[in-house]
Amino acid sequence: METLDRITRTPGVMGGKACIRGMRVTVGMVVGQVAAGRSFDQILDDFPYLQREDIVQSLSYAALRASDHEYVLAGE
Repeated sequence: METLDRITRTPGVMGGKACIRGMRVTVGMVVGQVAAGRSFDQILDDFPYLQREDIVQSLSYAALRASDHEYVLAGE
């Protein structure tokens, strides 16, 4: 089972959606940037409070959600 220690889900933050390190940046927002063709460097320039590993774990989380794998989020 893979642990995603940078992905959090808190009921009162962004409607309980998966977020990056408790911030108001959702995994969906990050994955959407990648899907739109933005490079990691472009995303990091636009969101300087993110780190490269945040993007990597967002993509891992999206891949796990699309599969039958179990996953553990930070704080769960």
